[in-house]
Amino acid sequence: MNRSIASARDAILDALPQETSLFGSAPEPRFTHVPASHAKALHPDVQVVVGMRGSGKSFWWAALQEEALRRLVAARARGLELFRNTIVLAGYGEKPRPNEYPGRDTLEQLLESYEPRAIWRAVLLHALRGLDRTRLNQTPGPDPGDWKRRVIQTQDHPEVVERFLAALDDQLDKESRHAIVVFDALDRSASSWEAVYRLVRGLLQVALDLRPYRRLRVKCFLRTDQFDEARLGDFPDASKVLSARVDLFWPAHELYAMFFQYLGNADREDFRREIEKQFRLTWREEDGVFIPPNELLRDTSLQRDFFHAITGPWMGRDRRRGFPYTWVVGHLADAHGQTSPRSFLAALRAAAEDSKERHPQHDWPLHYESIKRGVQRASGIRRQELQEDYPWVDALMKPLEGQVVPCPFETIAAVWRETRASEKLKAGGRLPPASLAQGPEGLRRDLEELGIFQRMRDGRVNIPDVYRVAYGVGRRGGVKPIKHTME
Repeated sequence: MNRSIASARDAILDALPQETSLFGSAPEPRFTHVPASHAKALHPDVQVVVGMRGSGKSFWWAALQEEALRRLVAARARGLELFRNTIVLAGYGEKPRPNEYPGRDTLEQLLESYEPRAIWRAVLLHALRGLDRTRLNQTPGPDPGDWKRRVIQTQDHPEVVERFLAALDDQLDKESRHAIVVFDALDRSASSWEAVYRLVRGLLQVALDLRPYRRLRVKCFLRTDQFDEARLGDFPDASKVLSARVDLFWPAHELYAMFFQYLGNADREDFRREIEKQFRLTWREEDGVFIPPNELLRDTSLQRDFFHAITGPWMGRDRRRGFPYTWVVGHLADAHGQTSPRSFLAALRAAAEDSKERHPQHDWPLHYESIKRGVQRASGIRRQELQEDYPWVDALMKPLEGQVVPCPFETIAAVWRETRASEKLKAGGRLPPASLAQGPEGLRRDLEELGIFQRMRDGRVNIPDVYRVAYGVGRRGGVKPIKHTME
């Protein structure tokens, strides 16, 4: 591959996206990879899916609503053949769809008068209205057209609702079909943690209500900080829903499998042919999508050799600096050891751009110094993503610029006191830290929950590179921090 350096770099730039967030839009089938843990999470019987920011929750929320992508999932993931005959409807998401589900202001207004379970039952019923092909049992009257009346109508006619759901379930069973209503971005459903937890708890009650049915399901995509069993599980039989949760995670070999999926679908047939010739591997084509061979999806030794043909064998002039295959994932991991696919793709794209600009004559497509700069770029992107969901994190992290980790927590707490950081935590119109009332120790736990802080055995605080670099925090021997504070 090192005989066609420019071609390989251009293939990476062609394939990897400049924008890693879909903002509620459906992904392209050719760039859709289905990790094993995700295949398990997508099964209709799994009603609660939990993941970190960027792990794929919104990706799958959007993807499952597209018939072409459901067919792809059915073809690619063992045990999900049923998606060839599954209907997926939206129950809530980041993208406003007032005709399909209520927005935040509407939900908060409804919460003043109605129980969350009643609200979500109305949303569920509205989503399923169009699927009643039996005409044996109608929904309670015509659609009243606004969410308050829909909630009242659903609440005032429980027997009609029950007959409707039972008849629809029987009809779907005869057709060997499932109907799934998917919910995502529930952190945007209210402006306080109390209201968010009430809404999530009510949604889980609706999920429990549907368990006796054979073909009707809801699927809730929740962030890790939203999944607090103590707050969500205080209703009868809650464990039947909560204990069956599935976590989305990305082991290193799945991240590389995703990268090879992108590479194989770059608009450069000559590059794919060169790969196939050098490594004696063949991408198979299905419906216009090139799928990497199974060996490249699972064999970590083969993945490493393939990746090192792009990067060279070391992260410096010799092996003492580490090996790119493990170095990239390790330096992008959070305190829980999880690497976001968005950060991974962003780092590799930035590395290709930097290599093309600074090291066009290098022996490999990606220069090791460019990979380090790619990690810096990904760190900055990760920070921007945090600002979108957790504006309060900046108020706690920006004052730490110039500090060196690991360090005692008291050092950090002293900086927060000196800069009066806690006074800025409610700014931004989004949810504040969940443990704000518990002072510095509560804030520490919140940052640990997000994977930003890592508690070491001796009690000191460490910060993983993917966050440390963007916030200008130093670590001896680590990737250089970004010197300026990004506004």
